[in-house]
Amino acid sequence: MGERKKIKVFVSGPYTKGDVAQNVKAAIHAADMLTTCGYIPFVPHLTHFWHMIYPHSYEFWCEQDNEWLLVCNVVLRLPGESAGSDAETKLAEEHGIPVYYDIDSILHDFGDFTSVRNI
Repeated sequence: MGERKKIKVFVSGPYTKGDVAQNVKAAIHAADMLTTCGYIPFVPHLTHFWHMIYPHSYEFWCEQDNEWLLVCNVVLRLPGESAGSDAETKLAEEHGIPVYYDIDSILHDFGDFTSVRNI
């Protein structure tokens, strides 16, 4: 039996709308749940800490995030108003990357990888 590659999930959600700390926490929480199920999440919200030390323009961060999005297998769109997340969703759809709105739907379509040896 061949080994299955882990699925890379881009976690997209509000960052600047509302409480930034709560938004970062929500993204990390989703990523941890995905990791527990054997997925490989990418959390663009974590650049918050990089930006605190070495600030860059909004466009810089969007470019960074978009490059990572394009190498992910799926996008998880967290709830909440966000022009940035809406743009990420549109980019994903334009490139045939499926967008999911909850973790259960990802698990339904791809499964739980915790019982499978992955590379």
